[in-house]
Amino acid sequence: MSAIKYSKSKKSSSYSNHFIVAGILAGVGIALLAYLMFYVAPAEVLETVKVVAVTDSGCIAETLDGHAVNIGNCNAEPGDYISALVDQKVKERAALMNPTN
Repeated sequence: MSAIKYSKSKKSSSYSNHFIVAGILAGVGIALLAYLMFYVAPAEVLETVKVVAVTDSGCIAETLDGHAVNIGNCNAEPGDYISALVDQKVKERAALMNPTN
């Protein structure tokens, strides 16, 4: 009999705890990446829009389905129809905020 305890099993459980924590962190990272890819990233589509106003922050336009969007700098006058990239997710969020349309 020895006064020193044999503790090989404790190191083994310590390594398994590290793997469990690493697995949880990897799962959280993958979930965050999926959220950013599907819900936050823009989905821009080229649409015909009517320029409503020209401001310092860009042109404000109205899509053919009635959503007001900022399309950035443009060389147009109010009332002109132009083709511009419009983020479809902004339109979806606007529809959720005003469900009466």
